[in-house]
Amino acid sequence: MTQRKFPAVFMRGGTSKAIMFHARDLPAERAEWDAIFLSAMGSPDPHGRQLDGMGGGISSLSKVCVIAPSQREDADIDYTFAQVQVKEARVDYGANCGNMSSAVGPFAVEEGLVPAAEGDATVRIFNTNTRKIIHSTFGVRAGRAVVEGALAIPGVAGTGAPIRLDFIDPGGATTGKLLPSGRALDVLDIPGIGRIEVSMVDAANACAFVAAAALGLTGIEMPEELERDTAVLEKLAAIRRHASVAMGIARTLDEARARSAVPFIGFVSTAQDALTLAREQLAATAADLTIRMLSNGQPHRALPLTASLCAAVAARIEGSVVWKAARRDAGEMLRLAMPSGVLTVGAEVRQGDAGWQAVRGSFYRTARRLFEGYVYA
Repeated sequence: MTQRKFPAVFMRGGTSKAIMFHARDLPAERAEWDAIFLSAMGSPDPHGRQLDGMGGGISSLSKVCVIAPSQREDADIDYTFAQVQVKEARVDYGANCGNMSSAVGPFAVEEGLVPAAEGDATVRIFNTNTRKIIHSTFGVRAGRAVVEGALAIPGVAGTGAPIRLDFIDPGGATTGKLLPSGRALDVLDIPGIGRIEVSMVDAANACAFVAAAALGLTGIEMPEELERDTAVLEKLAAIRRHASVAMGIARTLDEARARSAVPFIGFVSTAQDALTLAREQLAATAADLTIRMLSNGQPHRALPLTASLCAAVAARIEGSVVWKAARRDAGEMLRLAMPSGVLTVGAEVRQGDAGWQAVRGSFYRTARRLFEGYVYA
């Protein structure tokens, strides 16, 4: 079979990397996209390394973004995110990637999709996965996004220019409701585990949160330690499947197993002294909450940004598992301690007659164009 080549750009966005395509360069028939993305990434790979493609063997390095001009009045571009599974021949479009969202605005400007004057530019992005609007603000110089800067983000070596992402009205991105069950706290009865408190929150992406202590964990376990603890991973997978059904994302547990992107599953604990992946000491006073998240069944080395935003929103909802663990005197920006360090996320949440509402969530990332040319599939 003859290989096909497609114009593409490879970019880092936050703590992720992805192949960036113009929608115009892909087949008009969406059903043809999966085979292209799987081949380009080197999936499925039973060895989990994706050596025959552009992927890096973990979920944060096995991603695709498709960009097109938008016909919406409130957006400049449309952005579709694809999570390419590493070991399976499957592409998931059920969620957005917050990290790669930071690369979308610079890509749009540099590719001529959005005109930008010298100085700060704001690109209005419509994410087709969640049907939500994101405002991306960053510096532009000589028609290109500024790359050099002093912002350091946990998990990425060096520093870069800041990109501010504002997720507008992020509630209900997956299910249509900020609290799919209508409650800040639910108790799920799960065979083999028993009754366990779970907060199911849907902001930017749907997430299920449990207390680390409920799993017999301290909350500061490292990804490698979790990967070796198959019993805990199986518990978290079971909780995720049951939460998926309870949130209305999947109709059955089998369907929830197949739809692995959302909800994300994570566990939280109070801020505490810990070590980072770089073996640096992280003091309890440096954070407002300790959190660990899984992405597509894999313990995340940092935090999925959309899950971080969801956690920040959940921390503002009285009675939730996250609210119980978060520091009460936390300021407007919530400091999340995770394996790579501390991530700061802002969330504006209100409670009114209609219940809880997530007004917006904000954070800063960096991004960089790595190469451009053709990818073969």
